[in-house]
Amino acid sequence: MADIIRFDQCAQEPDLDAMDREGLLDCLQTVRAQIEALDQQEPEDMDSEAYEVWGSRHEDLEDLADEIRDRLDEWEGPHG
Repeated sequence: MADIIRFDQCAQEPDLDAMDREGLLDCLQTVRAQIEALDQQEPEDMDSEAYEVWGSRHEDLEDLADEIRDRLDEWEGPHG
């Protein structure tokens, strides 16, 4: 089974409200890199437990990236 990438830096429910724009951008860049690396580890057997774990992790990262983008939109809205 392929190793599962840990995404501790920005995935353990970071306090996005406390981040400034630069912090959000850094976190988004990290999450995007983790998604790209995880894509390289996609299990071939779509019916396997490994694929379920992979898919769940991938979805979590995608959700986090969406949330960060939403926060960036909020940050840029009133300020720019």
